[in-house]
Amino acid sequence: MESKSTGSDVVSKNTTSYYDLSPRAVFATMAGAMLAMFMASLDQTIVGTAMPRIVSELHGFEHYSGVFTSYLIASTVVLPIAGKLSDIYGRKFFLLLGIIWFVIASVLCGASQSIIQLIAFRGLQGMGAGIMQVMVWSVIADLYPPAKRGRVMGLMGSVFGLSSVIGPLIGGYLTDGPGWRYAFYVNVPVGALATFIMVLFFPHIRPKKEEGFKIDYAGSLALVTTLVPFLLGLSMEGPAYPWTSPTILSLMAISLVSGFIFFRIESTASHPILPLQLFCNSVFSVSVVAAALSAVAMFGATLFIPLFVQSVLGSTATESGKILMPLTISLVITATISGHAISKFGKYKPFAVLGMVITTIGLYLVSMMSVTTTYETVITNAVILGIGLGAAMPVFSVSVQNAVKHQLVGTATSTLQLMRTVGGSLGVALFGSILANQFGPSFRQVISPEVFSKIPQTMLSRLNNPQTFLGAESFDQLESLFSHENIVNKMEFLGSVQQAAKIALSNSLHQVFIVATGIIFLATMLTLFLREIPLRETNHPEEVMKEIL
Repeated sequence: MESKSTGSDVVSKNTTSYYDLSPRAVFATMAGAMLAMFMASLDQTIVGTAMPRIVSELHGFEHYSGVFTSYLIASTVVLPIAGKLSDIYGRKFFLLLGIIWFVIASVLCGASQSIIQLIAFRGLQGMGAGIMQVMVWSVIADLYPPAKRGRVMGLMGSVFGLSSVIGPLIGGYLTDGPGWRYAFYVNVPVGALATFIMVLFFPHIRPKKEEGFKIDYAGSLALVTTLVPFLLGLSMEGPAYPWTSPTILSLMAISLVSGFIFFRIESTASHPILPLQLFCNSVFSVSVVAAALSAVAMFGATLFIPLFVQSVLGSTATESGKILMPLTISLVITATISGHAISKFGKYKPFAVLGMVITTIGLYLVSMMSVTTTYETVITNAVILGIGLGAAMPVFSVSVQNAVKHQLVGTATSTLQLMRTVGGSLGVALFGSILANQFGPSFRQVISPEVFSKIPQTMLSRLNNPQTFLGAESFDQLESLFSHENIVNKMEFLGSVQQAAKIALSNSLHQVFIVATGIIFLATMLTLFLREIPLRETNHPEEVMKEIL
């Protein structure tokens, strides 16, 4: 490997590989990497809290989802490209690029004067976040051999947990205090500190480039045209654009054709952006598919459990948001313990299977909740779910990175992150569609004929939409909706409609959680086929195992 001096005495000028770094340099580098990851994950929760104020001031409620969609698409598309290039040109440049890019984009977001500007700048911010994400996980693989990597993966889980807990608090304080723009400006000092640490302590170690290497521009373009319309279609799907609408079908058709072209290009490219032979490795293929399936289930749980608490149990938005705190805390604690156990025992498969089994049980218990379920029961089920997700969280990163040559770590890691993101996006769209399609028929089935006969035909379309009944204030919304209708015993009538809606929502969410349980069960079955490869004790090239690709 080639090494370039950082000009600092902290990192030796003779350092030619990551396994030659001093413990001090390794510790400092990890601190900088964790700061970068903390900044990106914190930004998501802070911005989510600030969004109502943002759309109010920028007058862009109709583009509310676009602020998140542009970020998601940009951060996803850049993952495999950044991962591949870092395998060739080294991690330091791309990690610093991601941090600096993210900080500059954050400043632009804070300075936005319209919602359209904010959407565009959030896309730029997403690109920086995607680069940082894959670089941090790849740097962990560079600094720690697989036998020691589990505990570090577990610690990274605590970063996500901490950001999800304090993010809404910081977002609320900044939004109500100096203003929502500081929800973006807060990234500047954090990013500056992370940049300073990485410049000072992290050496620029550039792997030996493959002879005749050429960037796979055609494959990169085909990958972009595959992912962008696919993710855009998933994010747009809803009442305005159902699955069968020309817009969604056109986007999916473009994605399908581009995907076919992408695989044709990658199968013949001399240096593909995504080497298809990776999928011939059973450990890699089982891990990425299981990770994608678990992401589908996890996103379904975290999005729809608060909805159940707020709309079925009638709790406030604050109470429904708090339900995720015990899930997050149990996930973080279990992920940390699981990571340490993987490093201690040198095995990952038992934790994958155990985590998936507990997650399946947790989701099944969630699917059994109804209008009579207590708040305490929901918390118990959420904790069980968090324990399962946490136990499996470090596994797939460790198994994937342990199963490939070190020269392919960036590519393999970015593919894993890509599959997780796509799985999560697919889960959101799938479960949202199930909820919307199940609610109308269920509502008409549970409401009494007498009450149903009093509903004007003009109101039926509104009442068939679950959006009408979301939130603890749904009764007030119903009262406003029927304010001009002359109905005998109106308050009793409205109470009956609301109760029917709660039962219908409960039945519809039951279907959502049952499907999620089935998906996570498939992931559990898949982990049974996960091959156990002894974790390497070193990253030194001479010690790399023969059975990996």
